[in-house]
Amino acid sequence: MSERAKLLIFGAGRIGRSFIGQLFSLAGYEVVFVDIDRNLVNLLNDRKSYYVIILDSNHPEQEKSLDIRNIRALHLSEEEEIIKEILEADILATSVGKTALSELSSLLASGIQRRYKDFPQTPVDIIIAENIRNADVFLRQGLGNSGLDLSLESYVGLIETSIGKMVPIMTQDQIQDDPLAVYAEPYNTLILDARAFRNPIPDVPGLSPKENIKAWVDRKLFIHNLGHAALAYQADYHYPDLVYTWEALEIVSLREKTRDTMLQSADILRQMYPGEFDVKQLTDHVDNLLERFANKALGDTIFRVGCDLNRKLDRDDRLMVPILAGIRMKEPFDLILEAWMKGCCFKASDVNGEELEGDKDFRNQYGRDFIRILVEHCRLKSGEQAQIYKVSQQLMHYMH
Repeated sequence: MSERAKLLIFGAGRIGRSFIGQLFSLAGYEVVFVDIDRNLVNLLNDRKSYYVIILDSNHPEQEKSLDIRNIRALHLSEEEEIIKEILEADILATSVGKTALSELSSLLASGIQRRYKDFPQTPVDIIIAENIRNADVFLRQGLGNSGLDLSLESYVGLIETSIGKMVPIMTQDQIQDDPLAVYAEPYNTLILDARAFRNPIPDVPGLSPKENIKAWVDRKLFIHNLGHAALAYQADYHYPDLVYTWEALEIVSLREKTRDTMLQSADILRQMYPGEFDVKQLTDHVDNLLERFANKALGDTIFRVGCDLNRKLDRDDRLMVPILAGIRMKEPFDLILEAWMKGCCFKASDVNGEELEGDKDFRNQYGRDFIRILVEHCRLKSGEQAQIYKVSQQLMHYMH
């Protein structure tokens, strides 16, 4: 591997540093971060390294600190320097969130257009490390709207990923102890789209290319994301004093209910992608995730995995997408709908006793009016989705 191999990654947050930056740095790449947080950029440039602290109470032998070196950073305002890096980088990546990715499209388009002009024979790949379904389509639209000539598609690889690594919110004490350190679980597999690369897939340990990336992105949504939400909403509904995900999973009824809900969604997923997954493979994945959710050392909270109701209860997210797919596949979805309905009642708070402002607004707007949420927030009509309304009416009888 050449000493000049370089990854330019937009986003120096928890996933950017603990996952993408870590994998490429340990594989010998120079990693150049771009971030909007000037203090973070200055700290990265001053130290030129940071620690990823691996925590796993279930497997203490895997706990360790990784010293990530060969890194530097640019502030988002340094556009000419960033474009220069786009010209020189071997591969690009993003880890900024959906809104910021849309705003980033113009800068990316400018850099790629100039790269094509100067180096038309040197295509570029962009690893889209975002929790966005159809992230490649989303970024392609953003680049096109920003003036990038999409006849250059053979020049730009838009690499959709499935981000399964759990990186919890750090405490103030942890941040003060080392503002650059990131705490994370041992899981270190980056699932990505094998077909989308315009260059050879990088020889980086931890990359797991898949031919049918849509199935694997949906596996994350239908099982991992759904499992977190189902656990949070069942726990908060029945045991509102619980704080941590591991506490909830020590209650047998909650663990079994969450597992059954995840398996119900897994059955729907398997019907959607025949031949991609089998029952044992998905059952093992569910059980592995539940073990990971129970990692006490991560300190993951019911608040974190359940909050942001506007997004998580929407028709395009982790619970309603499997429900609608279940209807199409003629598969049961009642356990998933039950979790969604209990999510409508979610009132968990953070370590400071504060609810997410948007969640309070959501509850003030809708209360526990499930039907109104289905109609107004999820944009479903009773005639179109009669089965959801029928099952929700049955569930309401024992929820109140």
